[in-house]
Amino acid sequence: MVGKSVISLVIFIIIIFTTYLITTGGLGAGRIGTVDLRSQFSFLSPSRNDTFIPCRSGSPLRVFMYDLPKRFNVAMLSKKFTGEDDNSPVTARNLPPWPRNSGLKQQHSVEYWMMASLLCGNCIDSDSNEAVRVSDPEAADVFFVPFFSSLSFNTHGRNMTDPDTEIDRQLQIDILKFLRQSTYWQRTNGRDHVIPMHHPNAFRFLREEVNASILIVADFGRYSRVMSNLRKDVVAPYMHVMGSFLDDDPPDPYKSRTTFLFFQGRTVRKSEGVVRAKLEKILKGYKDVHYEASYATRESITASSKGMRSSKFCLNPAGDTPSSNRLFDAIVSHCIPVIVSDQIELPFEDELDYTKFAVFFSVEEALVPGYMVQQLRKIPKDRWLQMWRRLKEVAHHFEYQYPPKKDDAVNMIWRQVRHKVPAERLDVHRSRRLKVPDWWR
Repeated sequence: MVGKSVISLVIFIIIIFTTYLITTGGLGAGRIGTVDLRSQFSFLSPSRNDTFIPCRSGSPLRVFMYDLPKRFNVAMLSKKFTGEDDNSPVTARNLPPWPRNSGLKQQHSVEYWMMASLLCGNCIDSDSNEAVRVSDPEAADVFFVPFFSSLSFNTHGRNMTDPDTEIDRQLQIDILKFLRQSTYWQRTNGRDHVIPMHHPNAFRFLREEVNASILIVADFGRYSRVMSNLRKDVVAPYMHVMGSFLDDDPPDPYKSRTTFLFFQGRTVRKSEGVVRAKLEKILKGYKDVHYEASYATRESITASSKGMRSSKFCLNPAGDTPSSNRLFDAIVSHCIPVIVSDQIELPFEDELDYTKFAVFFSVEEALVPGYMVQQLRKIPKDRWLQMWRRLKEVAHHFEYQYPPKKDDAVNMIWRQVRHKVPAERLDVHRSRRLKVPDWWR
């Protein structure tokens, strides 16, 4: 009896096991004889190491983009829209290219590239796209507000005492009125809305009115923690001003870069940026250190690009805010960034380990005479080459382009937005049932 019972049990287990493989596709067509038992049962798999391997989302983020009047976006880019029907939609056909002569305005142009990525007609079926535009708001994961708030600040009276700043203020008043009339804004109080505010002064008059939304920022230097933080917002890279170093393949990269440490830029800055003037004094006297005070002109940008491409390390001290475009110019120039900024937040840091291709010093450490240069000189050639190679590998994550490409800057940003959605949903669902809001805080 016992023998028969054992045989019956074995047959039963075999039947269950076979049924499981068939229903899970383990014995599907073309796969017989190639079943990997480790993939079916986790206890048979070898233990994983803790190396993080980025992976794409299973499906694109579904984004509903509001059709705003052109004065909120592309009319600030091109005069050809003057006199046109302001309410006619912007499409891939009439989207103007980002102007080549925009100078430093392009640093904060993330709003343009995010909008362009949703308009891209050839990108709808691309498996490299992290976000796709949907026409049905009910099907959307998030809502994108294509108000070019950074360009508005730069266009309508960048000097805050300029009378033209009233145009910027009025645009902010009008967009807020538009959003508050939206059923979808009202439904979540704007929590599932994505609003680019990359320039530190973007949306400066009314930004507190949209602080529940997912904000796309450069850093948190001019935001309170209540208004903007890593839990709900996305830190996006500046668009680099200098051209990408595409043919950086010398026989000996270390030897070919003859300047040890490079900096060129404004040295008189506010806030934490006062460190720049102090560093200028400390770094004088080193023959292989280039530290030059200059303003951004076409000539100085060209000279700075040449300097970065011929330097081993590029110094990136804080400016008026914790971050600056200089970091991203260094990355695409394949010059190892040396970051001196105590409050900096970096783009895509859940996927990129910046210590693999950058060096960090606190402001206090950097201001100790001789310390920073001494520590950099201790980095051996082999380690520098590892960092340089890694820098070349990650540089494409900081490229804005149209049409967008796999894992470029705009697709990385949309992936970051996707990561924020669960927390946003949690906030929305809790707010609907709580009688005592945020009782636990």
